[in-house]
Amino acid sequence: MNASSGAAVARAERLHGSVVASRRPSCSKLPVFYAKPASEIRLPRSILKMNGGRISCSTSNNGRKGLTYKDAGVDIDAGTELVRRIAKMTPGIGGFGGLFPLGDSYLVASTDGVGTKLKLAFETGIHDTIGIDLVAMSVNDIVTSGAKPLFFLDYFGTSHLDVDLAETVIEGIVDGCKQSDCVLLGGETAEMPDFYAKGEYDLSGFAVGIVKKDSLIDGKNIKSGDILIGFPSSGVHSNGFSLVRRVLSQSNLSLSDQLPGHGSGPFTLGEALMAPTVIYVKQVLDIISKGGVKGIAHITGGGFTDNIPRVFPPGLGASIFRNSWDVPAVFKWLQEAGGIDDGEMRRTFNMGIGLVAVVTPEASERILAEYDSVYRIGVVVNGEGVKFV
Repeated sequence: MNASSGAAVARAERLHGSVVASRRPSCSKLPVFYAKPASEIRLPRSILKMNGGRISCSTSNNGRKGLTYKDAGVDIDAGTELVRRIAKMTPGIGGFGGLFPLGDSYLVASTDGVGTKLKLAFETGIHDTIGIDLVAMSVNDIVTSGAKPLFFLDYFGTSHLDVDLAETVIEGIVDGCKQSDCVLLGGETAEMPDFYAKGEYDLSGFAVGIVKKDSLIDGKNIKSGDILIGFPSSGVHSNGFSLVRRVLSQSNLSLSDQLPGHGSGPFTLGEALMAPTVIYVKQVLDIISKGGVKGIAHITGGGFTDNIPRVFPPGLGASIFRNSWDVPAVFKWLQEAGGIDDGEMRRTFNMGIGLVAVVTPEASERILAEYDSVYRIGVVVNGEGVKFV
């Protein structure tokens, strides 16, 4: 969604295709679209140390209380409460994507941004991949319904338009669309003097996909004993950066320093944090086409704790196997440097798993045999919530 006003605001609409720039009046009120309870919410918590592959936590670091996401200015509970209130006004809100019936199919839509990861883009000068993040956040949401992305729209807002910089960002958006096999249908560039800091910009995006009604992945048939398959992330993806930046500010490292614990050659902290979000669309649609997939969760704001239960019927939860995947070094550094406890890490970050599919035991064997890069990370159990065992 976007809304802008002001006499000095210059807005140019980009239609990527046969129609070029035109100006149009600004709209002060546009419909608001909410597709997810807390996936855009970002956050910190207590202390922990790494012992090999395990994470153990303590409650102090030389007497200092560990960071929480709320300390960094993001309140997940407040975001959840807002969505609860919105859902009372508009029943049906709360999925990863919004469903619109169209004949024998559903259109599935999602909108998102990349949050304060943009702050690190400004600091590192890495702008060529932030567009991939933007596309990923929406298309990864709609593929959880089994939908194939059709098209994407972007919004680029800045105080002063730097054409070269904007082109670099949009090239990343084009790349993300190619990765997800969808079309960049159009977008909007808004030049708004004095609205953003010099050299900064903001991004948002909107994706629409389609799925046959009889092929919808909705989690309704999930039962105890089904298996959770985890798809690895590239790192922090695009959530939790308010907490990331707080940890960075109190650490003794800069973005140009080497990432502690990274053992495969030079790799700076900035490079690790700016690694683009993995786009899971093609891999997930291939797995869905072979059957046995009952539910899919995109691990964004809210982490494991809040996102996995969203696909379960009432009365079911998940037991997650603690050491069933490799936790990337960037999360280990964040946890140790910020003194963040286990629960806060799992509710804020993806911890190395960017998407979770709930599948039948039979399908899990096939998927694990076909894909070397996925993990059996847990099982569906009776009783609500997410437990780590």
